[in-house]
Amino acid sequence: MNRSTAVRARGLTKKFGDVVALDALDLDVEPGQIHGLVGPNGAGKTTLLGLLLGLAVADSGSLEVLGAPVGPVLSTPEGVAGFVDGPGLYPSLTARQNLFSVVSLRGQRHRRDDVDDALAKVGLEDVADDPVRGFSLGMRQRLGLAAALLSEPRLLILDEPANGLDPAGKRQVHRVLTDFAEAGATVILSSHRMDDLAALCTDVTLLSTGQMVFSGPPKKLAVEGGLLDYRILTSDGDGAREVAASTPGLQIVHTRDTLGLADARAMVVRGHESAVDVLVGDLVRSGIAIRELAPTVPPLEAAFLALTGADTQSYFPEQLTPREPTLVEEPAR
Repeated sequence: MNRSTAVRARGLTKKFGDVVALDALDLDVEPGQIHGLVGPNGAGKTTLLGLLLGLAVADSGSLEVLGAPVGPVLSTPEGVAGFVDGPGLYPSLTARQNLFSVVSLRGQRHRRDDVDDALAKVGLEDVADDPVRGFSLGMRQRLGLAAALLSEPRLLILDEPANGLDPAGKRQVHRVLTDFAEAGATVILSSHRMDDLAALCTDVTLLSTGQMVFSGPPKKLAVEGGLLDYRILTSDGDGAREVAASTPGLQIVHTRDTLGLADARAMVVRGHESAVDVLVGDLVRSGIAIRELAPTVPPLEAAFLALTGADTQSYFPEQLTPREPTLVEEPAR
């Protein structure tokens, strides 16, 4: 047994009939990490989380959690808590009653203060006595997190914890998870939100068809994406295109004509970050003001698309023009 790692998997394989959900997966997660799992639908993320929570048993390979082997009997490993496919809650009970029910099912005893503290951590103290049936998806996710934290786990397993959260709720959950990891515990979470992974995770593991495609820091994953496309809006479109055309390592891939943009000052260039840095310096020296500069696809997302073989061109031209953000609003209470 390896007590220096929170999770250690070697050759982990899980099949469902003819479908291979995990294919000889090796994985190491160190204590104190927030470790992200990312991948297309069907990549094996949920299967891996289920194995870590003891909800399923691997067909072959070995899995150690917090220094102890997992399997072959279905049982949640000691010191592990979390949820997959959303937390299980009683809709007719209040938030506080749900937490006391969870504690009772675990055979644990907690004071009301402990329950209230858990609700306060996730920002639900004001709705502690409201029935859960009226909660939004984001509020249910936060209540599930509170239930998991009540057991004081050393390893927290979360499936899409930011689902349905508004910006304030997301910040609160990020703060809870960051504090949890800084105290020496470990978090493993799956997410399709690349911004969450970049903001939260020490390391990320990218899965595709049950196999590991990448594992390491998010910044390193971003580099794996190679060339990026950047949308640039300047004070002088013609002058900027002339400067960009002479910048080594940079290619103009979209202009107003190809994008159908009304603003002739906009263009899209492709290259490494270092080439874009040179372009910025050259534009400034030429007296051309930069009004907007951003990747058309976030670097982490571009790496994901590149490493999983997805077509980044499917993002054009929709993501090249500014759009209002779509927020999942929680009901006013």
